[in-house]
Amino acid sequence: MTHQAPKGTRDFFPPDLAVLRHIETAWRDASIDAGFDEIEGPTFEHLDLYTVKSGEGIVNDLFSFKRSGGDVDYALRPEFTPTLARMAAAKGRSLPLPTKWFGIPGHFRAERPQRGRLREFKQWNVDLLGIDNPSADSEVIATAIQALATLGLTHKDVVVRISHRDVVTKMLLNSGIPKDKLQVALTLLDKREKMSAEVFEEKTKEHGFETKSFTQFDCDVSIEHEELTSLQEELVAWGIQEWCTFDFNIVRGIAYYTGIVFEIHERSGAERAIAGGGRYDNLIEMFGGPSVPAVGFGMGDVVLSLVLKDKGLLKDGAHYMPTPDVFVVSACDEGDEVLSSTIAMLRENGLHARRSYKTTRNVGKLLTEAAKTQAAFAVILGKELEQNMFAVKDMKSGEQVDIPIDHLLSHLTS
Repeated sequence: MTHQAPKGTRDFFPPDLAVLRHIETAWRDASIDAGFDEIEGPTFEHLDLYTVKSGEGIVNDLFSFKRSGGDVDYALRPEFTPTLARMAAAKGRSLPLPTKWFGIPGHFRAERPQRGRLREFKQWNVDLLGIDNPSADSEVIATAIQALATLGLTHKDVVVRISHRDVVTKMLLNSGIPKDKLQVALTLLDKREKMSAEVFEEKTKEHGFETKSFTQFDCDVSIEHEELTSLQEELVAWGIQEWCTFDFNIVRGIAYYTGIVFEIHERSGAERAIAGGGRYDNLIEMFGGPSVPAVGFGMGDVVLSLVLKDKGLLKDGAHYMPTPDVFVVSACDEGDEVLSSTIAMLRENGLHARRSYKTTRNVGKLLTEAAKTQAAFAVILGKELEQNMFAVKDMKSGEQVDIPIDHLLSHLTS
């Protein structure tokens, strides 16, 4: 009997995990450099944390469950913002403002797996609480761009598409969308780019909407809006205006967004959004906390990895794996006797030391194994032990010297 990983999940063998850690390092470094502190929350939450705002319909997109014998519904987290808002609400008035938090938690969505969308994934979340002007929106966008730039992407590769819920709402209402169907229209607009034109037209007719209510967003729209004008000035101040454009097709389908919203896309549009976020000024209050303005985004690893691979910016996983300072091999019985103690001594002194588990005494083969690990040095436990010496080979230069046993550490660390 054979077993496979559940559909929509991934096994991470060492090289695969090294690639993920490479991406996570860029995320974490950008966050910390921008002054964000890392947080984490539970992998599952009470189900009503997600239904309180999004309604019962969201349950179909969640992995929800009830503990055997229990009467409380839970769900694996599909996103982190509700958890963050709950945590902020729990702090109440003691929450220092502004608060800058980030996390890189795992998430789960009970959706049909497809390119760029899996049932289990890692997502970088960055949130800034307590500032109610576009300077905060610009800072979180700049933090996202910093990580993308670290990974090798430029403004020619990706674009931040920025919109505003109030502007989009006004445009839809002015085009004849009934107020009681506004949320339906916003959700439809959010999904528009994921549908064919035929399917989208069918959906608009299904809800009694006119297609022109949505095609108006395809034209250049000149909008006088105080927040967007301020945001434009902030984007220039942060030096990221080349990465950004205003695009009112962007609305973000999640209902808790309240103002400026944005998505980061690969410029050709070949993939799903790399990241998405915006303002959610009422969410913390909704969960019982104080009224706190907030803005943030989430960036998943799946689409980002696809974009980086397409641009040739992800190397083979082995490239990102740690390499040892020293690789120890034994070429004789006497070497076998001191192999473990030598490795222990090196590690106790802070060196990344590995060893060969081969039984061969062929030094050439052992050094070939050492070379594959990209070790800086190879320590050979051979006949030199009779003179209380180790043979040490510099794997880069190829130079090999005999070093007194008590001088080994100084030689390796000089």
